Amino acid sequence: MRIIFAGTPGFATTALDALIKANHEIALVLTQPDRPAGRGMKTLASAVKQLAQQHDLALLQPLTLKASGLQEQLREFNADVMVVAAYGLILPQAVLSIPRMGCLNIHASLLPRWRGAAPIQRAILAGDYETGITIMQMDAGLDTGNMLLKHQLIIAPDDTAQSLHDKLSVLGAQSIVEALILLQQGKLVPVIQDETQANYAAKITKTEAEIDWQQSAEQIDRVVRTFNPMPGAYTCFRGVVLKIWQAKVAEGGAGKPGEIIAVDRERITVSCGSGSLQIEMVQKPGGKKLGAADFLTGNHLQPGEYFSTVHHFTSQHD
Repeated sequence: MRIIFAGTPGFATTALDALIKANHEIALVLTQPDRPAGRGMKTLASAVKQLAQQHDLALLQPLTLKASGLQEQLREFNADVMVVAAYGLILPQAVLSIPRMGCLNIHASLLPRWRGAAPIQRAILAGDYETGITIMQMDAGLDTGNMLLKHQLIIAPDDTAQSLHDKLSVLGAQSIVEALILLQQGKLVPVIQDETQANYAAKITKTEAEIDWQQSAEQIDRVVRTFNPMPGAYTCFRGVVLKIWQAKVAEGGAGKPGEIIAVDRERITVSCGSGSLQIEMVQKPGGKKLGAADFLTGNHLQPGEYFSTVHHFTSQHD
């Protein structure tokens, strides 16, 4: 099929690569403009742009798709379909109507469960047992179009946002290749979404990544996994902000929320609102990520000390 592909981050490159390997004709790639990134704030090309350049594909990086001149340019590519994956720009109705078979979106959720910007993180944070990929016929709404194909994926107890992202990117690539075969065969059956089951997956914020030790150990474990790798779950300890990158729910233990109740060579066990959490990997400001054993070598923690919220610490020392 003759395809216009629209995507920006790594999640989308997996799909673009799969479409190329499936011998589809990629007439054009749309991706976001180059932007500053990283500590040095150097201008970087998106992951999709880099892959497109490797394959000498036609490429456009518009700031918006609303300009009539650009829309006319898109029409000239005579695409059968547009495939969209984490593109980051709104597609106006005029663009949605350009491809002969419309625009298909690779969405990282079992719609209508999570619509919006952060379905992977929201699924983990909510304690969902499963997620998946939905191939959706795009319309003018926010992830409201008819569902064409769905594949489920179990969320493992130790899945982080990164590991789940990686699994879903592979599943998404497989799903869009399958969907295009079925589309050509006329075998895709549109299914209307149940609006009563829809939830909005809002963008994650740094404030959400702060650990509230009043919560249950299970919920705090989800917070740690949800915000790994960005921005990292954090807490306050001995006056500094400490990031917690890996933890797991521990058995037994009783103490006040945030209280260190046990320390041995490889474990730091902290009491929560209910249950306790075993901290396995931490990071001090400006330092490296350390396993609990290495962290304890240079930091002698004692039972009875406390982790607290950053607000709690600053309010005590105003």
